[in-house]
Amino acid sequence: MPTRVSDSFILRTYPFREADLIVSFFTREQGKLRGVARRARKPKSPFGAGLERLSHVRMAYFLRENAELASLSSCETIESGFGVQSDYGCSLALDYFTEVSDHLLPAHEPNEKFFRLLKAMVDHLRAGGELWSAVDYFTLWAVRLTGVLPELRVSDETAALVEEMFAKPLSALGGREWDKSTLSALRRSLIRAIEQHVERRMLTVPLLEAL
Repeated sequence: MPTRVSDSFILRTYPFREADLIVSFFTREQGKLRGVARRARKPKSPFGAGLERLSHVRMAYFLRENAELASLSSCETIESGFGVQSDYGCSLALDYFTEVSDHLLPAHEPNEKFFRLLKAMVDHLRAGGELWSAVDYFTLWAVRLTGVLPELRVSDETAALVEEMFAKPLSALGGREWDKSTLSALRRSLIRAIEQHVERRMLTVPLLEAL
């Protein structure tokens, strides 16, 4: 299989051997992959600063059939995450986005909508957008787009806000001023909906297995 080049977001990196890195990255065409970036920790690395978390890059990689790890050859930075990381709150939000994405996304399963969600969130923070609205928006759509959370039933207090979010799922955030009380109500609704969904799964699966 020839070398592929794909728009990707860097999720996480792990030290590997003396100068290499294991890179978890999310591609537009093939979903989440992991690969070895050789000599990535050396000063004259062919990857430069492109392996920072949630950097938007054009990754070149080679993946053999049935192989667990791809071989990364280089990456061209499209948009670096450095500008967003300079703010402490935004840096924590990026950590949250990457952790959730790395745990929720299955390997080798393309998810175009999730890719666009990540891009919209990073662009929103880069433009100076409100931090907590981005965190809540990402949380809602991350669990919906990965199939973890079913259709939500919300209270009248948050129905209008959730309806607006679903009506514009991946467009740029803006227009609505979300105050602390609105965000707090949305969080309570989301947390309870997730708890109920998890409780149902924990009760239903053992019952079905016992039949």
